[in-house]
Amino acid sequence: MGNPKVDAVLEQLSKTIYGKDRQCRLALGALLARGNLLIEDVPGVGKTTLALGLSRAMALSFGRIQFTPDTLPGDITGYSTVNMHTGELVFHDGPVMNHIILADEINRTSPKTQASLLEVMEEQHVTVEGKTTPVPQPFMVIATENPIEFSGTYQLPEAQLDRFLMRISMGYPEKGDEDDMLRRDLTGEKNAPVTPVLTREDVLQMQEETSNVKVSEAIRHFIVEIVRATRNTVSLSLGASPRATLALTHAAQAWAYMKGEDYVVPEDVLAVVRPVLCHRLVLSLDASIQNQTADGVLTECLKTVPVPPVTKK
Repeated sequence: MGNPKVDAVLEQLSKTIYGKDRQCRLALGALLARGNLLIEDVPGVGKTTLALGLSRAMALSFGRIQFTPDTLPGDITGYSTVNMHTGELVFHDGPVMNHIILADEINRTSPKTQASLLEVMEEQHVTVEGKTTPVPQPFMVIATENPIEFSGTYQLPEAQLDRFLMRISMGYPEKGDEDDMLRRDLTGEKNAPVTPVLTREDVLQMQEETSNVKVSEAIRHFIVEIVRATRNTVSLSLGASPRATLALTHAAQAWAYMKGEDYVVPEDVLAVVRPVLCHRLVLSLDASIQNQTADGVLTECLKTVPVPPVTKK
């Protein structure tokens, strides 16, 4: 069935991102669910390209923050200066006053600066010197971090990770996709621009339609049981939070909407459960010693939860 607007955006993204349809869908789904996205991966796999392509395909403004150890909160939220002629304070907008924000290498800056961005993500406004300004809508932060390098980095605490709707990894391309990327580069096809196929108003309407996707009582119970299962296993010292329950529901609605459906089925929940939950789970000491992973533990938790039959009610 599909959703024509979603398909149009994904077609544009495919011009610059090769063989990563699922990652592109998840990123778009996070936006439609009014959430934020964390991309954890090595350099050079298309994290920045995805964020920029998403903004261009939907004619949304784009702001980029390159985090470094000396980045200050004002570099994100904005700052005030004194007009030397009038003596008045003049506020200068920070990069967060855009629709899509790329927070590049968020783990390279101090916890205080990280917190200034994460507050905007949660509250959807900026407060500087007592003045509160809402961020433009739609709004999404796409943060990136390199999981390999640890020198000079500040790990995001669990409370801040919980504010990301999803965490994904781009991964290396398949051999054929990488060969196609190289061929396009050599022939000049790589310069095919991502062109706008939606407007800001289209995106706002799609977000509203996503929130209206039906969630039956059976699906509601299914989601609650999945989340509760993560809290009842000895392999985890910290299970998924109530915020995760809401996040999983909204992400499943977005996945169903992108398929062109107006109600959620169990497959929609299972399609997004890993990117929504895995980064919120903390392994117990014994599980860490045994080299278990959050993904593996979640797999075991899912086996304990019966999958309900498909129903709209």
